[in-house]
Formats: sequence, structure tokens, C-alpha cells
Amino acid sequence: MSAQDFTTTLLVDQSPEIVFKAIQNVRGWWSEEIEGNTANLNDEFNYHYEEVHRCKIKLIEVIQNQKIVWLIEENYFSFTKDDTEWTNTKAVFEISKKDTKTELTFTHIGLVPEYECYEVCKSGWTNYIQNSLKKLITTGKGEPNASGKPQTAAERKLSKK
Repeated sequence: MSAQDFTTTLLVDQSPEIVFKAIQNVRGWWSEEIEGNTANLNDEFNYHYEEVHRCKIKLIEVIQNQKIVWLIEENYFSFTKDDTEWTNTKAVFEISKKDTKTELTFTHIGLVPEYECYEVCKSGWTNYIQNSLKKLITTGKGEPNASGKPQTAAERKLSKK
């Protein structure tokens, strides 16, 4: 990890077990249109948002109630010169106890300010982690994107709908 990799942290009252299960429920906080399995080691899934963003992700590390690591094996962006900017980057979810609370640190290793997609991706991840995933953890209901429903200003700008 470098100091430039995108990272965001949240603190919740729920247990590490609840946080872990929420992360595994990718359809519940990122996108309802996920295809594939999202919970166990070596699971693979596909994400797509309209014709703007598509990626294929593999779970390469899963430590119960502590850590999940995704490898972005393939990626396509319609809005960048290099449409593969996320390819071979990693999304890391680290869970730890902090006194009576649970801390989740999300780091997208390889998502750095030099990337053309950085501001859009930073906005997206901030929304999906700090808003949608946090709501899924704390209330049982997240705010994933659904067909035709962009969640962030950047998604609305890039959306054809």
C-alpha cells in the first residue's frame, strides 16, 4: 500500500461478524446487478454500471470477520483514455475492534491520484462505503445502485439515462 492509494475508514457499533457479512453482501451495498458469488475465497463476480463501468473481480483473501481482498482482474471505463485503469488493482476491507466499536478500513490499492478516474472513483467509493455499506451494517438496508438509479453526482453525469 502506498500513502496515495484511496482509503476510507468507518467506525460502527456493530460486531466484526455483522460488518464482515455486510461486506460479503455486495448486492446489498454496491450494485443489485452483480453477477456471480461474492462471499468466499476464489469466488468471482462481475459488476457493471450501464456501459460506463464493467469489471470482473475475484476474492483472493478471506479471513473470517477480519479481512476480504478483491483482485480486479478485468476492468473497463467508458470515460477514461486508458479504459483498464483498475485492472490488477486490489480492494481491501480490513475489520478490527476499537474498544467497543468495530472499525472498517477500505483501501483500493492502485487507485491513485494519477489515474484519470481517480476523482470519480473516489466519489463512488466514498458513497458506497461511507453511505451505502454503513447503512447496510447499521440498519440492515444499504443503498446500492440499481438499474437506472445512479447514486452519486459523478454517476449521474456519466449516466446516459
